[in-house]
Amino acid sequence: MVQIKAELFEKTLTEQAQFFKALAHPARLQILLFLAKSTSCITGDISDEIPLGRTTVNQHLKELKELGLIQGHVEGVTTKYCLNPSRVDEVVQAIQNFTDQLSLQNYTCD
Repeated sequence: MVQIKAELFEKTLTEQAQFFKALAHPARLQILLFLAKSTSCITGDISDEIPLGRTTVNQHLKELKELGLIQGHVEGVTTKYCLNPSRVDEVVQAIQNFTDQLSLQNYTCD
């Protein structure tokens, strides 16, 4: 049986890596910040707010949707986009848990 490299690591680390990967592009960060500042679902073309072409923005939206960070609801010919608050909370907690483990309080390098 061939092991997938991700299977070599703890489940928590694999999940954190998926979150970090989703956040590893400035366009996706800008989309998340734009939706957070909107404070509610927005209707319209997010590519009007992001300095990239519509196709590229749609690819980033797809990645964020696949991870569950955003939701897109089709209403007629438009799509309403919004954050998925519970999933965003999971990401915030995962980042906090990871960075807590990087405490340098008693760290020395001689």
